[in-house]
Amino acid sequence: MRIFFVLLFLLGHLYARIPANDAALERIAKEPQRVPFSFAVMGDNRDGEGVFEKILEKLDKSEIIFGVNNGDLVANGWAYQFKEYVGIISKYKKPILSAIGNHEIPLFFSTRSNFKKYIGKPYFSFVYANSYFIFLDNANKKKIKKKQLRWLKAELKKAQSYANRFVFLHVPLYDPRKGPYKKGHSMKDFKNAKELNELFDRYGVTMLFASHIHSYYSGVWHKTPYIITGGAGAPNERDGGFYHYIIVHVNREGVSYELKRL
Repeated sequence: MRIFFVLLFLLGHLYARIPANDAALERIAKEPQRVPFSFAVMGDNRDGEGVFEKILEKLDKSEIIFGVNNGDLVANGWAYQFKEYVGIISKYKKPILSAIGNHEIPLFFSTRSNFKKYIGKPYFSFVYANSYFIFLDNANKKKIKKKQLRWLKAELKKAQSYANRFVFLHVPLYDPRKGPYKKGHSMKDFKNAKELNELFDRYGVTMLFASHIHSYYSGVWHKTPYIITGGAGAPNERDGGFYHYIIVHVNREGVSYELKRL
């Protein structure tokens, strides 16, 4: 009888669904490592499944290698919502990597357990062709803590041998609607935001992608170019936004960014 239960346990682990990001990274690793290539970036799809699926349909018809969803994937961070989200992205051909946003943390519970189970690590990195991709976790809306900050510094150092360094975090460093370097719908710890900005400047980040504000903004914070993209389905009336996503074209001569309105 004991052997029977051990076998059941092993079979359960063998056939358990791996986290969605791990599955996507496996698929991306099998792609030919070529330049030029393109990828997509979007953010804030929660409560807007119809819009989100229209974007995924368009991405499936495009030449991108993969897409990035930059956080606020679900409404409240509950397990059934993650299951529904993974079910949606699994229907489409292009692999989708998902960052963690504040809505992925259940209200009153500061836990990332559901995100880890269904999506994967809250912060991670990977390489494709001539580019280094770094995903950060500032879903607490306040700051990036010391352990992750040490990891980030090490990752940015490793990324120096690559032509491009793309960084993704859900909550922007500052709120461009308030002014060039002002707090608003952005990181609450201003000192931490400035420290991150200085790191990105020092290590020459090619583009910093944020979301959280349900609109589109682009500019430069000191030396670091940024794009805020929050138009993948979440209500945008508050922020005066519009539904959209970004196509990033990586060439040997440089990188270009194409805004796609729905």
